Amino acid sequence: MARVVVLGAGVSGHTAALYLRKLLPSEHEVVVVNPKPTYNWIPSNIWVGVGKMEHKDVVFELAPIYKKEGITFVQAKAFALWPEGDEDDARPAVEVEHTSAGRDGEHEKLRYDYVVNATGPKLNFGATPGLGPDAGNTLSVCTPDHATEAAARLAELTTLLRTKKQTVVIGVGHGTCTCEGAAFEYTFNVEHELREAGVRQNAEIVYLTNENELGDFGVGGMQFEQNGYRTTSELWTESLFRERGVKAITGAAVTSIDPGVIHYDQLDGSHNDLEFDFAMLLPPFKGNDWKAFDRAGEDITGTVFAPSGFLKVDADYTPKPYEEWTAKDWPRTYQNPTYRNVFAVGIAFAPPHQISRPRATPDGVAVAPSPPRTGMPSGTMGKVVAKSIADMIVTGAPAPTHSASMSEMAAACVASAGHGFRSGTAAAMTMSPVVPDWERYPETGRDLKATKGEIGLSGHWVKRMLHTLFIYKAKARPGWTWIPE
Repeated sequence: MARVVVLGAGVSGHTAALYLRKLLPSEHEVVVVNPKPTYNWIPSNIWVGVGKMEHKDVVFELAPIYKKEGITFVQAKAFALWPEGDEDDARPAVEVEHTSAGRDGEHEKLRYDYVVNATGPKLNFGATPGLGPDAGNTLSVCTPDHATEAAARLAELTTLLRTKKQTVVIGVGHGTCTCEGAAFEYTFNVEHELREAGVRQNAEIVYLTNENELGDFGVGGMQFEQNGYRTTSELWTESLFRERGVKAITGAAVTSIDPGVIHYDQLDGSHNDLEFDFAMLLPPFKGNDWKAFDRAGEDITGTVFAPSGFLKVDADYTPKPYEEWTAKDWPRTYQNPTYRNVFAVGIAFAPPHQISRPRATPDGVAVAPSPPRTGMPSGTMGKVVAKSIADMIVTGAPAPTHSASMSEMAAACVASAGHGFRSGTAAAMTMSPVVPDWERYPETGRDLKATKGEIGLSGHWVKRMLHTLFIYKAKARPGWTWIPE
């Protein structure tokens, strides 16, 4: 009997666990380790943050789903990997700290035959002094609780706007942030709600981003062909900012935040202060606080994990100038090169380089969007790793049998720009591949036939439909495998 331990129950980990259980005979065990008892459909946190959905609409309990599917659930936080076992037991192990009532704080080593790191990111609010809702001066929509708080503050703001002008700042809170798309979504949902409430005229809305230009989204921007004309995601995105009257500040690295004032540097070398009444700034991501040890207990963290805390996989991590990277540098199987029964998927794997060109201010402050690894690619990674592990267990395959490189896969993103079945809009984008391949597509890096963008009401209907479908899929309801990642 083999045991597969999946660390994390987000999109990637939950997908991997469901497929593993489906593909493996019943004598093999699938274990999921997650610090919280609930699953969160993170893309819809944006709608929680503007009061269009509630906390209960975007989360559900994991234990009943896993019990029904025959998956063992352990509510705990993984913090140390023992890929060679230890002096007491030669079987590899992951060390966890339990977070459930009755076992809170208890440590345990879970033995495994295969392990999938899908722990996602640590929300690194501490990277910027004053950032975040807990110990800082800004709001967040990264978790359902954060989004619920943001919605309450937005309701207060709406009341204030009836009698006085207010400044709203939404964006990213550090020069190396990712998920600019989520900041973009929240910006236009807030703008939409203030317009619907009849108070938009009293709100100055500012989008503050580390992107060098609008429409970069951490993927270096895109080019589209529409009606025989070539356009860019920058021009396409700028049109929405002009239409909605939203001011954009690009090429910015937030350095600190005081109550009511954001301090940021720009690529031109300027040091700036931006006053605000309401601010939602996303944090940068880092890997969880991992340690790795060999059998003798010696620290081998640097062998298994990158300095960022993300796990090394089958990527080319050779240091090289940005101009010299290629699509082939990106991983295909997500297998650790040293320990072949260790995998990492979603945000948990270490990317080989940035997709957007990294820049810095004259003072050396990084203004460099990190590569996004969420959503559709994240689910696809979970699925292919599950298939590979199943083949390695059932058929004895000596190496992963399935692959899904971000330099080959396409992805679709539907970014909400306002909730409402009659008045809502969304920016729908497809790109192929996610990571540009300049050898295959020397002109644009991507296939123009599969890279498109459109803004409209129909996009909102798709976004709302996807919420229902993916919650259905995550609950492993009948026919869940028919719904694509």
